[in-house]
Amino acid sequence: MKAFTRPNDTTGFAKSSPDSVAMKLMSLTTLVIILASATGFVPETTQPLKRFIPSWGRMSSSESFATTSDAVESKISNCVPESLYLPLSQGSRRTLLSKVAGTLLSASAVIPILSVNAQTVNAEVGTLPELSDTNVVLQGLTVNVADKSQQDGMISFLIDSFDFKVLRKRQSGDVTETWLGFGPEQLSIPETFTLPVSSFSEYGGHASINIRYDSKTTDVLYRKGDDAPGNNIAFLQVGVPNYRISQMVKNGGNIIDAYGIVDVVTPCGLPMRGIVGICPDPIMFLAINCRDMQEAKKFYESLGFAEQEYPYARPSKGMGQFEPLQPKGSVYLAPSRNSMGILLLKSAKRKKIVPNPVLRTLNIVYKPDAEDAAGTASGTSLPDPSNVGISLSPINKFEAELSSA
Repeated sequence: MKAFTRPNDTTGFAKSSPDSVAMKLMSLTTLVIILASATGFVPETTQPLKRFIPSWGRMSSSESFATTSDAVESKISNCVPESLYLPLSQGSRRTLLSKVAGTLLSASAVIPILSVNAQTVNAEVGTLPELSDTNVVLQGLTVNVADKSQQDGMISFLIDSFDFKVLRKRQSGDVTETWLGFGPEQLSIPETFTLPVSSFSEYGGHASINIRYDSKTTDVLYRKGDDAPGNNIAFLQVGVPNYRISQMVKNGGNIIDAYGIVDVVTPCGLPMRGIVGICPDPIMFLAINCRDMQEAKKFYESLGFAEQEYPYARPSKGMGQFEPLQPKGSVYLAPSRNSMGILLLKSAKRKKIVPNPVLRTLNIVYKPDAEDAAGTASGTSLPDPSNVGISLSPINKFEAELSSA
């Protein structure tokens, strides 16, 4: 199998006038308390300006700003707590969110972060600046349901329990597909998204769960109340501001554990884990049990994944009862530090890995290279070493599907 190559990190923002930054700051006339969570983030930029969050106090409209970036930076540093002063070199928006949430955890108001206006960039896959460091993205997963009642139950379960939203639907012959997630799937900035007004749920690049129902199927994949079928899938983790255990039970979920976190088998048989926290995209990662960790790691690296810092949904980063630490010996991989990923877990020795038939595929969107301009891998489905199906779709086909929906 031909390996996907990873491009060099790029940014892709046009230079912004310090005067425009000054105008944004001078427009602050009231006290602001900010949690950079569901409502905004500071994108990557080539400017020497540091990411910033305005703090307590008021910026005088008569205060003058120099026209050099150093002077603007100096003004910013004078009104920002040191604990929130995050240089650009310190990484992703996930780092920023954790830092801000840790400092302002008790805040009750949520206001978007001021930032330099972003311009469209030529990212490797799509045009989101956050994905400029990769030519593949893990867009989500597809799960099978056995009948109409299981389809309806799964949709209601996700909406009522975790606040998923229906993103799109498609009917093709006997197959009905419903995509759910927390925001637009498009790999570009939506035209309706405006900084600093729009929330992050209106930004692009969100992963999704595709619920697939084939009315001709006669397979009984899962029976309500049972444990999850198979054992290659440990859980799908989501980090949300809140979840509702009563709605999980009402819609056919099987609660396994609900102390601090919740582990539940969904109405269709997909195991899920819910964490009360804040994430750029609440669909965080899929945890996979592996017989051979190195083999699995090499497989996903050949698809363009890379080892990344383990994501947490809470600022305590696993140091508490409400979110566990990264499992010992596990490996977290993702195409980008800003996308959904996978967590490879080492299974017990001599334990046979049995596929969960409910999970149809992990869905990867990629940018074809010059030799594969037409996207000849489109529709290809191949298993990983743990028998998890992988579906490959070129970016042009993915965008066409979104447009038609």
